[in-house]
Amino acid sequence: MATDAQRLHYIDWVRLLPFFLLIFFHCAMPFVTFGWEIKNPTVSRSLSVLILWLHQWRLPLLFFISGAGIYYSLRRRSVAAFAWERFVRLFIPLVFAMFFTIPLQVYFERLQKAQISGSYLKFYPSVWNLVPYPEGTLTWSHMWFVVYLFVFCILLLPIFALCKIPVIAMAKEKLSGLLSRPLIAPLLFLPLTFLFYAFFLTYPEQQSLLDDWFLFLFSLTLLLYGFLLGGNLRFWETCEKYRRYFLVFAMITMLCLFVVYWRNLALPTKKNDTVSIYGLLDSVHIWTLILAVLGYAKKYLNFSNPFLRYANQAVYPYYILHQTLIVAFGFYVVQWPMPIAIKMLALIILCFFALLIIYQWLIRPFWLIRILYGLKPRRR
Repeated sequence: MATDAQRLHYIDWVRLLPFFLLIFFHCAMPFVTFGWEIKNPTVSRSLSVLILWLHQWRLPLLFFISGAGIYYSLRRRSVAAFAWERFVRLFIPLVFAMFFTIPLQVYFERLQKAQISGSYLKFYPSVWNLVPYPEGTLTWSHMWFVVYLFVFCILLLPIFALCKIPVIAMAKEKLSGLLSRPLIAPLLFLPLTFLFYAFFLTYPEQQSLLDDWFLFLFSLTLLLYGFLLGGNLRFWETCEKYRRYFLVFAMITMLCLFVVYWRNLALPTKKNDTVSIYGLLDSVHIWTLILAVLGYAKKYLNFSNPFLRYANQAVYPYYILHQTLIVAFGFYVVQWPMPIAIKMLALIILCFFALLIIYQWLIRPFWLIRILYGLKPRRR
């Protein structure tokens, strides 16, 4: 196992970025035009545009970093040990959350919509009817990322096993070295563009795993990119050296997308030149922004501190709990006669303080609770 001195801290920092953006993202959701569990009486158009932009690249970045994490995990353990670790750290927390954490979101959603009345204790037994949401109560909600990540890990086990064979491992390293070259790495947006062309309109994003081919294949591709490239130092050096160029391309495509699509909150809905242009621009935007983020992290964030060590442990329980807390607090916050900015700030503060208290005193000290929230049984 790598020592702290050998650890690539910039990977840890990049992993934290999408998770902490997620709290801001979901605290904004009651106040934007898109549907969500809890809604404010009024919404902000400018905040909606910001959330639409964040949605383009936040999870793709996290799937890439997850792929890199898989690479480093498999360096330290067998494929069988890796599969067991994924089961314990992904599947068990997912099932626990679906039955004991996420139902509170459904309760407050239906309470606001006046679909139910009464206490949570009266509502909760409906979970055990095992009827999927929206007809029933059982849902994985924001934990869809964990569902997809677990499925990807299981489906790719044969590939991971093959990559343990020395001759195939050498071929993989040669391929990753080739793809890490400065003139080739940026071109990896092309498979993403093809996925836009082939699936974006036919299979719109649902986060439902089944019949969700655009999101499924797009996320899987980025995870494979992370697995293939995340362990190659040459790739990280390319990102670092050309980070400014990647950022420029990302900003240019972002501006084009804003002018044509995002400012009107209007994405393509028909197969024509418009969706072709959108797919090209958005895939370039997502991929070059990921490369830029990786490059700046490699340049400036290869260090550790007490916050990083704490956050690396806390981030997964925070992720599991955050949306349930936001929905619960949001149910009351949106009723306040205050501006959106104050409500959203209050929601962020309430969420972070609640997460800190729950993690510090209810999760971190107890080995069984740690496992249920995706942590190792003992602190390191």
